[in-house]
Amino acid sequence: MRHPVELAPSKIVAVHLSYPSRVEEYAARTPPDPSYFLKPPSSLARHGDEIVRPLGCRYLNYEGEVAVVVGKRMKRVPVEDALDHVAAYSAANDFGVHDFRHADRGSMLRVKGQDGFCPIGPELVDAADVDPDNLALRTYVNGEVVQEGNTGELLWSIAYMLADLSRLVTLEPGDVFLSGTPANSRPVEPGDTVEVEVEGIGRLSNRIVEAREPLEPIGVMPEDTPNARHVALAVPEETA
Repeated sequence: MRHPVELAPSKIVAVHLSYPSRVEEYAARTPPDPSYFLKPPSSLARHGDEIVRPLGCRYLNYEGEVAVVVGKRMKRVPVEDALDHVAAYSAANDFGVHDFRHADRGSMLRVKGQDGFCPIGPELVDAADVDPDNLALRTYVNGEVVQEGNTGELLWSIAYMLADLSRLVTLEPGDVFLSGTPANSRPVEPGDTVEVEVEGIGRLSNRIVEAREPLEPIGVMPEDTPNARHVALAVPEETA
């Protein structure tokens, strides 16, 4: 099976809070239902690609996740049939630069959608060889474990979330679903290497670099705000 960036997905859908550890970390209310956002296909990157932190930004956070690649068109598919529409699974890193939290609050486009902010790999593993309800997930920074979780802990199963999405949004072959991240997403620095390992699937690795050119002075610019620190560092917003 080809590398996911060659699948040319029509969309990449990601879920917000889906791991209890992440909810607890933010002292948030457990959501009654999943909520989602989109990352553009131009955010895709490969295993080994460099991830660029824009100049003037401090809060580029990793988020290790399990990526789900749709194999058959999904429209109003029931939960019990949802996994039959999955082609493959892989490791993913849902990078976000929280210095733009004050912009695009609904879509988070500039936070999560920048070029290269969705590396997937190192390969796709056929869905028939994967139990999506029992996948151990670990994120490493410079070789040290910084996140741990298992898809068995998800607030909603991958099948449930895919079925939920397909009620109103048709998922096409090649589309990618990011199933969420556990606690301890934190900022990384240029020179750091971030790896996301999904047991039985592989270990995705990307190095962080600083952009060479400053941002053009057009539109919103990065800001170090209390909300940015709250999300990036998991500290109460009133003390950030």
